[in-house]
Amino acid sequence: METPEFIIIILSLVVLLVAYLSVYPKLAGNNVNKIALYDFFISAFILVLVGTKYWGTGYEFNIIVTQVNWFWFTFIIYGIVEIPLMIWYYIKHDVSL
Repeated sequence: METPEFIIIILSLVVLLVAYLSVYPKLAGNNVNKIALYDFFISAFILVLVGTKYWGTGYEFNIIVTQVNWFWFTFIIYGIVEIPLMIWYYIKHDVSL
């Protein structure tokens, strides 16, 4: 089962797990500004990585209710994967907003 959708989901999951389990605790701690800065770079990394493969291909990704291009699929999946990890990290490391 190596559909493009599955590959993007796994890529997002792996990169975010590395970020929240290794990078953020070491480099950002409980500083919300540093977390946001590093998250910007990590999200840009994922978008560039997926974009290099699917930009200009016209491939339509299936998000249950509609078809979207690679950018929106990656952006939405990234958010769906990141939100639970972010909540867990903020509670565990006592990050104050």
